Amino acid sequence: MSLTVSPSLLEKAQRGPVSDDDFIACIRDSLPYAWSVVTDVAERLANGGGTFADNQKEPPDEAARGQLLRLVGSDAMRAAVERHLNVRLAFQNCHRLALFDPSAYNEYAEFVSPRSQLLNQSPELVNC
Repeated sequence: MSLTVSPSLLEKAQRGPVSDDDFIACIRDSLPYAWSVVTDVAERLANGGGTFADNQKEPPDEAARGQLLRLVGSDAMRAAVERHLNVRLAFQNCHRLALFDPSAYNEYAEFVSPRSQLLNQSPELVNC
């Protein structure tokens, strides 16, 4: 299961749309490692003065890796995180999460290109 959904949030969802704030809280509480990676990268983006920041540190264990993969593997979670942080999110391999300023079209396009994916490969990442 990707998220741990409280009975009250599930009830809200059964009645109709759920706010991004409620959904973000669910993501944050359900996927604490993934959320810490996203917020760390977002803070570095905001304070670094550049157009993107990324995480290249491998998760400490398979449970943490699973959290990160669940976050980036869900269109709904990715979109909510992008709206919440006002960024574009990109992902390579099993841990390289990058956040881009929305105006960084060229940098984002390069990061998500087949060329960039191929250049980001190494034997150590084959089984990640």
